[in-house]
Amino acid sequence: MESRQNLAGMLQYLWDGVKRIFTARDDNYPETGVQPFEGEPFDEQKQHNW
Repeated sequence: MESRQNLAGMLQYLWDGVKRIFTARDDNYPETGVQPFEGEPFDEQKQHNW
């Protein structure tokens, strides 16, 4: 009887993992993606020689 409970618990554990992998996302992180460059490109003539 105990071995059946262990087997059932193991199968339930595996099934919960499979469900989590194949269900929709449940996180609410902002989707940032690639951000455009808003700075100035490097110019050797404007370089400071300190």
